[in-house]
Amino acid sequence: MENFLPFALPDIGEEEIAEVVHSLRSGWLTTGAKTKRFEQDFAEFIGHGVEAIAVNSATSGLHLALEALGISPGDEVITTVHTFTATAEVIRYLGANPVFVDIDPLTLNIDPTKIEAAITPRTKAIMPVHFGGLACDMEPILAIAQKYGLKVVEDAAHAIPTTYQSKLIGSLDSDVTVYSFYATKTIATGEGGMLVTRNPEVAKRCRIMRLHGISQDAFDRYTSTKPSWHYQVVAPGFKYNMTDLAASLGIHQLKKAWIFQKKRAAIANLYDAELANLPLHLPAKPAEGDIHSWHLYVIRLDDSVEVSRNTFIEQLTAKGIGCSVHYIPLHLHPYWRDTYNLCSEDFPCASYAYKRIVSLPIYTKMTEADQTRVIQVVKKTLT
Repeated sequence: MENFLPFALPDIGEEEIAEVVHSLRSGWLTTGAKTKRFEQDFAEFIGHGVEAIAVNSATSGLHLALEALGISPGDEVITTVHTFTATAEVIRYLGANPVFVDIDPLTLNIDPTKIEAAITPRTKAIMPVHFGGLACDMEPILAIAQKYGLKVVEDAAHAIPTTYQSKLIGSLDSDVTVYSFYATKTIATGEGGMLVTRNPEVAKRCRIMRLHGISQDAFDRYTSTKPSWHYQVVAPGFKYNMTDLAASLGIHQLKKAWIFQKKRAAIANLYDAELANLPLHLPAKPAEGDIHSWHLYVIRLDDSVEVSRNTFIEQLTAKGIGCSVHYIPLHLHPYWRDTYNLCSEDFPCASYAYKRIVSLPIYTKMTEADQTRVIQVVKKTLT
C-alpha cells in the first residue's frame, strides 16, 4: 500500500504551540484567562451582540442549551436522523424525546417541509443540523418555530464559518447555536465547543450549569486579591468547562478560520471540476453569495455504479486513501431504532443517501499532490 492519506488532519501552527506553552508556564491550566479571551474573540467573530460560552464539547453545549431553554421530561424536540448520535442523545439526557424527520435529498440537511407535520402539543424545540458545513434552509424553520412558539437550537458542529443569507451561522434569530472544535473540525482545539446566544438569561444559566451549578467561576475565586473562597451551589450542574490549554489553541485557530475556509473551498472546487463527469453526485452548493465551511466533502455514488458503497471504500482504502461515511443515520442504530420503533421506510431520503455516501479527504494541510492522488484513485475505481 502507498503511504496512507488520512481522512482529516488538524492544522496546528507555531502560534498555537507557543500559546499552549505559555499556559503551561503560567501555572493556570483549567478554565481561566485564556478561555475568557477565546470567548470574547468568538463573540466578536460572530457579532450581532451574541454572548459566547466555551465548553468541553459541542455535545455539552447542546445539552446546556436545551437545559437552559427548559426542555424537560416528556417534551419533544424535532431533529434529523442524518446526524451523529450526540444531536439526539442530549435530548434524552433531559428525559425528553427526539422526533425525527427526513432530509432533503439534495442538501442532506433536515427537510423543512417535513417539520410542521411532526409537531405535537409536546413539541418544545427544533434542532437543525448544518450537515458538512452547508447551512440548513433556516428561513422556513424559524418561521415554523415562531408560528408554534418553539425554540430553535442550531447544531453548528460543522458550520464555522458558514453563512445563510449572507449572515454567519450563530447570528440568526435562533435561540442558541453550538459549535464543535473536535480534532477533525474546521477549527480544532482537540476537544471543545462553543455556545452562542443573544439571550442573557440563557447565557447566565449555561455559565452556571457549565461548572457544577456554582455561582462563581474557580478562576475568579482563586485569582482574586481579596478573600473569595465563598461560593454557592445554586443548581445540580455539570462538568462542561473548557480548559485554558484548549482555549490556547482556539484563540489562534479562530484567527485562521477564514483562511482555512478558503483552503477547504479550493479543495472542494478542484474535486468538483475533476469528478464532474463520473457516475456520482457532487455535494450541494450554498446559495449564491453564501459560504460553505466545507468541513466535509460528501459524494454519492450513482445507481449506475456497479460496486457497492462499502466495496468502493474498501478499494480506496486499499490504495491508501482515507475516507469515511457521514453518517449511519440514527434510525439504523439499535438504541434509536428500538426505543422509537423507527424503520427505514419512515426516512426514505436518509436511508437511500446512506447507501451511497462517501466522505473524501478534505483538510487544510492537503497538498496539490494529495488532492491529485485522491482524484486519480476515485476515477480509476469508477471507470
